[in-house]
Amino acid sequence: MTVRVRFAPSPTGYLHVGGARTALFNWLFAKKNGGQFILRIEDTDTQRSTPESERSIIEDLKWCGLSWEEGPNVGGAFGPYRQSERVRAGIYEEHVKRLLNSNSAYYAIYELKNDKKIVKKTTSEEEANDFRKRGHAVTVIFKIPSGKTIFNDMAKGEMKFENSTFDDFVIVKSNGYPTYNFAVVVDDHLMKISHVVRGEDHLTNTPKQIMIYRAFEWKEPAFMHIPLILGADRTPLSKRHGGTSVDYFRSYGIIDKAFVNYLALLGWAVKNEIFDPFKMVKAFDLEKLSLKPVTFDYAKLEWVSGQHMRNMPVEELIEKFKAWLRENYPIGEKWFENKEYAEKVVEICRQKVNTFRVLKSFVEPFFVEKPTPTKDAKEILDSSYVQSYLLPFFDVIEKMDNWDVEEIEKVIRGIASNENISKKRFFQLLRAALLGQTVTPGLFESVYVLGKKRTLDRIQNILNAK
Repeated sequence: MTVRVRFAPSPTGYLHVGGARTALFNWLFAKKNGGQFILRIEDTDTQRSTPESERSIIEDLKWCGLSWEEGPNVGGAFGPYRQSERVRAGIYEEHVKRLLNSNSAYYAIYELKNDKKIVKKTTSEEEANDFRKRGHAVTVIFKIPSGKTIFNDMAKGEMKFENSTFDDFVIVKSNGYPTYNFAVVVDDHLMKISHVVRGEDHLTNTPKQIMIYRAFEWKEPAFMHIPLILGADRTPLSKRHGGTSVDYFRSYGIIDKAFVNYLALLGWAVKNEIFDPFKMVKAFDLEKLSLKPVTFDYAKLEWVSGQHMRNMPVEELIEKFKAWLRENYPIGEKWFENKEYAEKVVEICRQKVNTFRVLKSFVEPFFVEKPTPTKDAKEILDSSYVQSYLLPFFDVIEKMDNWDVEEIEKVIRGIASNENISKKRFFQLLRAALLGQTVTPGLFESVYVLGKKRTLDRIQNILNAK
């Protein structure tokens, strides 16, 4: 059997981290088994679906490193891959008629001024159309069969549902658009989807979908419902816990590879926490994913991001950083005109940060002539000891010939050893004077990267201001 899986988001908002994890696990499963990963846009919610959301979702999936063999703007043998386009192509109509003809569904006619109260049920298309012309809302409703719905879930084992606990449900809305539970069955069948891997919040939908499969006498795909991602309070991850969209973490400055790495950790037990899931396809086993709910740890994600930031080649990091700057701080792109200097700056700054947002705040003072001091730095620069501390530093630096980190450290520590100078105050003053901040990359490395001229110019600026 050819493995064919799909990720089918609704373009009504941003891509949630739970959806991104589901897409990743489907992608890994497909690649592990030499199958296909399909993207389908389920945009039948005409009031809430937007092209902007669709574009955002697709961009976020690509940012995560995911690609698809079939989907919007890619095409494929089973398209179109937007449900709205499938509606216009009439794909669902013939299947609705099949259910009506087999007495598995019926038209519901609603009261003229009350689209909630059903006044008549019929399987006659002619009669339904007559009521539509008279202004009545008309839907198509699936008739719940008697008995039980039993299926095997790859994660949960055998699942049994008493059909009597379900009410008949709408499969075509009054506007002619199919509802989720109907469209997903038709699409998954026609697209030859072999496995449906999704969050367990869909578990209550599965019996209804299987009833529709069996009404058509179609073979249903294998189902697997994976545990949800929870917040710290053990409730499903939502905005009350913090950012939940891929777009949020992109703008926050999380490394793309780190984000996917962390998503994989939310259910996939691996020996080493820092890894590239795309390089471990052969080790992925869908049926060995954790069956326990997982908690989203924002601090852990930042830590993972920091590990990737420090481990990757500095050239690669800079390219990713520049891409982030283009979207969030375009003026920062000019910092990289001097490639050699920029690499040195990023190299020392990345040692202490975990996100691009913080990296930006660390590197920026290296590229401006007169860094604007933070509140803490300004208080230090207004201190009475500024000149008595900085003048000897300026004099010694000006006479230095051997410009390396070891010599710079020796000089700075030598000045700090003077009994009239507080080492802690001196180090903080240098940070404030040179970079306008009290939290910076390593002090000695910062002085070295700034270079002798920039260092002297910045100290002179502070002395002139006193």
